[in-house]
Amino acid sequence: MDVQMDDLDFTKVVTEDLISLDLKSTTKIGVIAELTNLLFVNGCVTDEAAFIEDVLYRESAGPTGLEKGIAIPHGKSDSVQKTSIAIGRTNKEIEWESLDGGPINIIILFAVKNSDKTTTHIKLLQKVAVLLADEEKIEKFQTLQTKREFIEIFAENN
Repeated sequence: MDVQMDDLDFTKVVTEDLISLDLKSTTKIGVIAELTNLLFVNGCVTDEAAFIEDVLYRESAGPTGLEKGIAIPHGKSDSVQKTSIAIGRTNKEIEWESLDGGPINIIILFAVKNSDKTTTHIKLLQKVAVLLADEEKIEKFQTLQTKREFIEIFAENN
């Protein structure tokens, strides 16, 4: 199922199966790999190594770390079967190039089909940017206890 721009909502691109509240890795590449594996086992990505390479290529173009512990790495890739978002939270802060220079512990990984790379990708980024502009929601991300709560916060933005 392709995601159409006009009916885009987060429940089509992020599910509880694509959320990990307990990422084990303590490195940027490690958490990207963990989230990529979630995408792979859920049929969103067909080639983990190729997708990670595409994400790291995008990382080399400029920082994807925002502020207040959040990063939004993304890959536009032929290995993406279904445009999706994987979300992870770590127990330890990770070094990441970010706008405020601080470490990261919440990672929102975009996996974008090449055919969706213009309109859908930009629409997803816009929706997440609006969400992340809300200080209260950012604070909630740090303390949420369930995957369902993450989905609910994303869904509020529709």
